[in-house]
Amino acid sequence: MARRVRSKFAEFSKHLYIWVIFAFSFLPLYLMLNISLKDNQQFSRNPWLPEAPFHWHNFVVGWSHIGDKIFNTTFISFTTTFLGLAVAILGAFFFARFKAPGSNILFSIFILLMMYPGVANMVPTFKLITALGLYNSHWSLITLGIASAQAFTIYVLRNFIEEIPKDLFEAIEIDGGTLLQQIWHIVIPMSMPIIGTLAILSIIGNWNSFVGPLLYLRDNNLQVIAVGLLRLEGEYTKNWGELMAGYTIASIPLIIMFVFCMKLFVRGLSAGAVKG
Repeated sequence: MARRVRSKFAEFSKHLYIWVIFAFSFLPLYLMLNISLKDNQQFSRNPWLPEAPFHWHNFVVGWSHIGDKIFNTTFISFTTTFLGLAVAILGAFFFARFKAPGSNILFSIFILLMMYPGVANMVPTFKLITALGLYNSHWSLITLGIASAQAFTIYVLRNFIEEIPKDLFEAIEIDGGTLLQQIWHIVIPMSMPIIGTLAILSIIGNWNSFVGPLLYLRDNNLQVIAVGLLRLEGEYTKNWGELMAGYTIASIPLIIMFVFCMKLFVRGLSAGAVKG
């Protein structure tokens, strides 16, 4: 009887812990949706529970500030992710399959780059972007996004490519296949779970990027969602309902993407747990 009571208590404690974590995870989302339907008076009087009348006009105001910036953000995020992964796969394939002199030293430098703070080279990067004529262009953010993601992406992909059986590469070589064919027919299909995971992380990171667009984009019609949300805040007072409505609109594409790609994301994390 005592053992059964302890087992029931342990089971109850486990489920209680999971529900507490679940509640804390979704509490910000609930508050964002709740406040987005209120004005400032309702927010000050009752920030926790819904209260009529609901101010749907907040979403109209929020859309007017960031609606035209969704395309800019989508273009930058997906272009950076696609090109960044294409370059990283080539680099990871080199480090995994070829042991050239100094390749281990070069890979160690890549590892060190992951610990280098990006704000430390903000001034020289700005000068470089200006000298290349990319200032006030989406390609300034795309170029920087591709370069900044290489260290971590190559590090992860290299470990996966090293685990692929070498017999598969040798079979394609015997049939006269090129290195690009090895990448296309072996590396990409077998590494698709982790490639999908890295793609999701890259899109989220670029979608939420704020400092880069604020520095390198001058025209408002080129700006992204993060800067548009900043400008949604009032100079002296904040309309919390309109602000939270803008955040809700900005988060919808990411939520939809994650729901449809969740299985691929979990597969990538599971594959990473057993690699090596």
